[in-house]
Amino acid sequence: MGRLGCVVLAFLFLISPNAPLLSHAQTVSEPGNQTQPTAVLNALPEIFRLERLPVSGGAELITIHARLNGLRTNEPEWTPLVSILRDTLGDSDPENDRLRYLWPLTYTRPGLGQQLAGAVPFFYTRVGNKRAGSSKPPPPVLDFSAPEKQVWQKILWTALQTLLLDSYGVPIKASSYTYRRNLSEYRRSQVVRALSVLSLYQAVGGAPAFSAAEMSEIQSRLLLTDKTFGGLVDDLHLQRYYERQVTALRDERGHNWELLRQRAEAESLVFEPLEMPDGSTTHAMLWIARNELTTKREAPYDSRFLNISDPRSDNRLHKWEGYVETRFYDSENRVVAAGTPGAQPVELIPLALYGLDNPKIPMLLVDFRDSFNPKKREMSRRVLQDVTRNFVSLSGAGGMAYFLGRTVLDFATARRGIDLNQPSRLRTYSQLKLLLALNNSLDPELKQQIDVRLEQVSVNPFENDRAAESRLALEQYEALKSYALKPDGLPARLDRDRREELVPLKHNKAEQVLFRLGNILSFGAYTHREKTTPEDQSRLEIARRIAYHTRFLRQVARSTPRVEVVWNLEDVRRS
Repeated sequence: MGRLGCVVLAFLFLISPNAPLLSHAQTVSEPGNQTQPTAVLNALPEIFRLERLPVSGGAELITIHARLNGLRTNEPEWTPLVSILRDTLGDSDPENDRLRYLWPLTYTRPGLGQQLAGAVPFFYTRVGNKRAGSSKPPPPVLDFSAPEKQVWQKILWTALQTLLLDSYGVPIKASSYTYRRNLSEYRRSQVVRALSVLSLYQAVGGAPAFSAAEMSEIQSRLLLTDKTFGGLVDDLHLQRYYERQVTALRDERGHNWELLRQRAEAESLVFEPLEMPDGSTTHAMLWIARNELTTKREAPYDSRFLNISDPRSDNRLHKWEGYVETRFYDSENRVVAAGTPGAQPVELIPLALYGLDNPKIPMLLVDFRDSFNPKKREMSRRVLQDVTRNFVSLSGAGGMAYFLGRTVLDFATARRGIDLNQPSRLRTYSQLKLLLALNNSLDPELKQQIDVRLEQVSVNPFENDRAAESRLALEQYEALKSYALKPDGLPARLDRDRREELVPLKHNKAEQVLFRLGNILSFGAYTHREKTTPEDQSRLEIARRIAYHTRFLRQVARSTPRVEVVWNLEDVRRS
């Protein structure tokens, strides 16, 4: 802190895409103890609302609800999606607050049938939904106060798999690896959903739930759960990491958006971006006009980046009896309302739906003519991984020939836009389920068609369909509220967390390492916690305030040499 203090003091002394496109001929631009929750702070028509539930001991449970208009009308009006516990130490001062847990309320413990199916190698399909009736609180996906625990658990499980389970033969090796991967990917899909909900809530300007620093911490920690050592990233680097990831994601989305638009225009197809409530375009659909099936039947077709078969030579489309949408175009080929003078009706047949948030190429999610087409592409990577790891016992560093072969294959498929052995559709698949629930522009019948095909694409037995997730979210939120109001529930867990937080204040580094080692080797069964004394809460409050201002000053010192331009000097002096 000496160098940091000098830097800050020196500073102080010196200072004393996207409108929907429906025409294939147009160009598109880029894109205390209370038994009841407190009153809703703010309601956003048709989108989100916020609810706060005080938790005994000095905390609050903050929940974001959404109006899922994409579901059936007999579903409840509001559905809870994400809950976060904030430890406030019983006051309203944000400087000593600390985020604790995050629950995606659609994330649930798999049922017995799902667990058995999740351990079967080469079983790439859903087996149904988890049944209702569980009164247990939902499992959190993230502990903000100890993100490093997940790192050590991953390392320990990897060592256990390599040193012990792999030695029991192919059946045990393949089953244990398959189960852990399915569980990890199911959790990751829920993390993506929670991140999308939080980003949307922030973008549409809901009632303020979190400070800018807290939102940055939440979003960065969620993104880092996908990284092996993400839990070890220092708080100081979270904001910079998040900004880099958002920039990269926007670049990928814009790149894929343009690739898909250009290919659609070259093949005389209709390109339609699908927007989230905040206006961001994460997916896009391709349509074909029915009259073009005959007028351009012999036109050449290039499936590059589209990864679907030639629609004009497909007899299924010439006899198409599925979903059709009629739109009206004026003399300049612009979409207009029905009844506009001179407007001509055009029947459009849906061809495919793509995800844009993927590296290198657009990701095919739905093929309206061949449901197995996107699934076999999603399975290609998993089959290759399962065969090489479980049966041939090869990894990325398992042999020079294998490494070179994989490198050449990855380069060739990415270069040519071939959707085989590509990164998983997990992220964009999770986002699409959220988009279908929140987007009102799509026809209900079309949504149902997409839903059916999406469930066929899923390769994870732990997944539930959208209607089941809505039901489970309501059940789990009720269980979480009940858990939060029980003295031996969430308040007791909060007390244990605070006693664990006191350990660095009472023990040196060597002792802390021993405690951590005991926790890792016992798979989390042993966690050292301090016995509390009357002075401990005051000590904990002071430590949190020091940490808060230290993080702020470090951020100031690293951000810019022109502090007076970027930062509020009164805040800097106060810290």
